[in-house]
Amino acid sequence: MIPAYVTRVTERLREKGFDAYLAGGCVRDFLMGLVPHDYDIATDATPDEVLSVFSDFRSLLQGAAHGTVCVVSEGENIEITTYRSDGKYSDKRHPDSVTFSRTPEDDMARRDLTINAMMMDTDGNIIDICGGREDLAKGIIRCVGDPERRFGEDALRIMRALRFASVLGFEIEERTAQAVHGCRELLREIAVERISDELTKLLMGEQPERILCDYPDVLSVFIPEIAPCVGFDQMSPYHSFDVWTHIAKAVQSAPRIKRVRLAMMLHDIAKPSCCTEYGGGRHFKGHDELSAQMAAQILTRLRFDNRTLSDVTSLVRYHEIKPEKADTAWYRLLYGKLGRELFCDLFEVALADNLAKGTDNSRIHTVMPLRDEILAYADGGGCTRLSELAVNGADLEAAGLSGREIGKALDYALNAAANGTPNRKDVLLDLIGRHFSCGT
Repeated sequence: MIPAYVTRVTERLREKGFDAYLAGGCVRDFLMGLVPHDYDIATDATPDEVLSVFSDFRSLLQGAAHGTVCVVSEGENIEITTYRSDGKYSDKRHPDSVTFSRTPEDDMARRDLTINAMMMDTDGNIIDICGGREDLAKGIIRCVGDPERRFGEDALRIMRALRFASVLGFEIEERTAQAVHGCRELLREIAVERISDELTKLLMGEQPERILCDYPDVLSVFIPEIAPCVGFDQMSPYHSFDVWTHIAKAVQSAPRIKRVRLAMMLHDIAKPSCCTEYGGGRHFKGHDELSAQMAAQILTRLRFDNRTLSDVTSLVRYHEIKPEKADTAWYRLLYGKLGRELFCDLFEVALADNLAKGTDNSRIHTVMPLRDEILAYADGGGCTRLSELAVNGADLEAAGLSGREIGKALDYALNAAANGTPNRKDVLLDLIGRHFSCGT
């Protein structure tokens, strides 16, 4: 059902003698039975005419040069765009000029993908000259017209095609797929912030694995560290797949949490760089720390925010956790270091990593029980951080310790508490007194 704040706008345009069609993604979503996130309207009214029609509405004019006026209806933004055809795209992103039209067909012919090139009136009647409805029914991503021309006009459409294929679980039509590969270098012309946004949406889709496996050459344009991973045989009894295929499967296996899926894409990115061969196999000692360093460089280059960078690199740095009960003390301390939310995400990372190995790995059955054990320990008042210790630096200074010995003693006490030593001042001071030179 079309919301009242949208029909209010379409009815106003029609009352004044202009066309008013829902256009683009909202039509696609309606046909898929989804609730649109936003609504765009296409019309034969020029921007000046739109402003006149909605003179009593608040309007935003940032896109008026390209035919778009944003009208605020009942507190919601609705973009109203004049039918148009586009001129040359010198910057590979925006048309140098636009020519306004009086027919919806001209406007649909300039759009990126057929499934985004349909229009619909408020009675549900569809205008579709590009075959979008058929492609939607068949699960196909196809460019409107010549795909090389579409990508040459706006190179970000390359990433949009991959993103929609992942989000919707669709196949990319053959000619469009060939153009995605062939035009990939055009992505160098696009602002990294736009690339990062599309990459994130791709990773958060229903079917990222297939896109990651089929288009690593495209992603390598802006993440060149991917290229060495493609086809890199791990020669390990614990891995059935090459590094990049494992990464793709790990992304697919992870829950759709932004930092978790980004971490899965980057968790093994350093393996080709730190590979050594002996005993008939390949080994990747230290790849977790190096992958974290590379992840920080990649995310910084793509201008992800600092919080995302910090969280993802932490997840990558600790992704090699072995879900075994012998390590519970270390996990308790790690809980204190990461905090509850990120700690829980780390176990999602560990589970996805193990699920993507393609081997009979019994660890997948112990990951979540171990997480629950640590959470129960923390919830029960178990000590996980220095601030929770029953002793502090002042106590140890009074007991005769000084300088670096105080820090070492506190770390020792924290490990002891995490291993089950009662977190009581007398007990911990006695323990420290027996292992450090102090007067207790």
